[in-house]
Amino acid sequence: MTHGPLSELRAATYRKSSHSTSTGDCVAVGRVGQWIGVRDTKMGPSGPVLAVPRSSWAAFVAAVKV
Repeated sequence: MTHGPLSELRAATYRKSSHSTSTGDCVAVGRVGQWIGVRDTKMGPSGPVLAVPRSSWAAFVAAVKV
């Protein structure tokens, strides 16, 4: 995605998945306004961030909870 608040998402506070591996590798999610940032923790805070509109993230979470 080429638009969205990527610099703000890089500085956001991220929550790690409760299903992380014993080495701590997992997916982490952060939020800034109407955007959700998703990143791989093994890449570190300077790694790539997938920016997703909050409404799309809500639809994704609802679908995987079914």
